[in-house]
Amino acid sequence: MIAELGSRLGVQLERCPLVLDKARVILDAASPDRGVLVEAYAHLGAIKGGQPKKVLTDAFKLAFVGRVLGGNPRLILLFCDEEAAATFRTGRGWAAAALRHFGIECEVVPISETSRTRLAAAQQRQKR
Repeated sequence: MIAELGSRLGVQLERCPLVLDKARVILDAASPDRGVLVEAYAHLGAIKGGQPKKVLTDAFKLAFVGRVLGGNPRLILLFCDEEAAATFRTGRGWAAAALRHFGIECEVVPISETSRTRLAAAQQRQKR
């Protein structure tokens, strides 16, 4: 997902450990110049239960890192499924409004059918 997003944007994206304001923060990916900051969420289907909290935690992390680093980095929540992204991308609730307000983009990079099958199986195991 991250490699494909990097190709789309024309930037190299790599895991990004940082220490900001004496706190250790690890982003799923960032460009070398920190102009693009990314948190990825691999989930298929609608977001339910406590899952929105994970996505919103990632969004808050992006907002924090972007603010501390300064400048005007692109803040991107990356999804592999349109349905999973819908709540945050086009939803009418406060979460979608907050992401828009803080300039956090929701991007979707579809994964291969093989990866979808594996992810669906992993999600099914987690339900048990």
